[in-house]
Amino acid sequence: MKIVSKLPDVGTTIFTVMSKLAADSGAINLSQGFPEFGVSQEIIALVHQTMRQGNNQYAPMTGITELRQKLAQKTRELYGASVNPDTDITVTSGATEALYAAITAIVHPGDEVILLEPAYDSYAPAVRLAGGVPVYVQLRYPDYRVDWNQVQDAITDKTRVIMLNSPHNPTGSILGSGDIAALKTVVDHTGIFIISDEVYEHIIFDGRVHESMLMYPELAARSFVISSFGKTFHATGWKLGYCVAPPELSAEFRRVHQFLVFSSHTPTQYAIAAYLDNKAAYLELGTFYQKKRDIFLEAIAGSRFKPLSCRGTYFQMLDYSEISQENDQDFARWLTVEKKVAAIPPSVFYSGRDDHRVLRFCFAKNEDTLLRAGEILKAV
Repeated sequence: MKIVSKLPDVGTTIFTVMSKLAADSGAINLSQGFPEFGVSQEIIALVHQTMRQGNNQYAPMTGITELRQKLAQKTRELYGASVNPDTDITVTSGATEALYAAITAIVHPGDEVILLEPAYDSYAPAVRLAGGVPVYVQLRYPDYRVDWNQVQDAITDKTRVIMLNSPHNPTGSILGSGDIAALKTVVDHTGIFIISDEVYEHIIFDGRVHESMLMYPELAARSFVISSFGKTFHATGWKLGYCVAPPELSAEFRRVHQFLVFSSHTPTQYAIAAYLDNKAAYLELGTFYQKKRDIFLEAIAGSRFKPLSCRGTYFQMLDYSEISQENDQDFARWLTVEKKVAAIPPSVFYSGRDDHRVLRFCFAKNEDTLLRAGEILKAV
């Protein structure tokens, strides 16, 4: 028997590669984007409680009613959007599953999907598995802004989807009001859908606001908006997220979702439904991570690394061009093995492996970890 791979050029993700290299080298791991600090003891207690109460069997395919109702309330309070918890919200096994389900639901063989790169590495493989064709438009370096003229030029009669990610991984850029106005113009009078990856929606800095597709009815009507509890509650290993979309889009989404996982972890859904009453847990998240960003930037002050703008997420891009002209993958390996700090080389998020001599560092770490890493980086 012979296997013909559907993804012959896809290997192990860079996150796995760099985390293993960090572990093997005894390096400080600022590569993979997981928080170093613990999950709230309150929400852990709620998980234990709901397990003891017997909530351990299959949840409804769409998610438990209590959680969907809380999410509808949260969406209304934050974005002014009125969504029906029964028809518009689907709880998923993480944001990656939601992204895959959304892509699979609407992308047919030959359809084109516009990806803004550097793009998170699950997007293009999902598009290709659906028979779609990724069409790449680069964000402008070094501010990583969208060039909407290029997006317009990339649209053809085969364009099915524009994929957005704000706040943006890996760059830390965000969409502004001008981007929203341009996006409205681009999709007006078209049949183009939007898949909006908003998993870092609560991690916005310096007084800025998150421009969710849900805030704009004409965009929300054509959008799948995807969020993550793992990013919000420091529990990436729980793999729980959700998708908000209009009824007709949600119906197609659910046709796929039910055959990927059917339903998601039941006790965690009940626990998060109760924990969402603690609104400070997500409303204060931007302040929490802005402090960590600033600690990291202060720790590397005076180094030869040049910080690029970071307006959201828990990732900081650093330009190392004054230190080395090595490509970013080689430099990341050298920094991990020889200097004991691991980071992600962003060229892996480009279809053409574009290399601007920058690395992505995760600052979702304890203060002492950030200070130790800063001391090492200052000496490079």
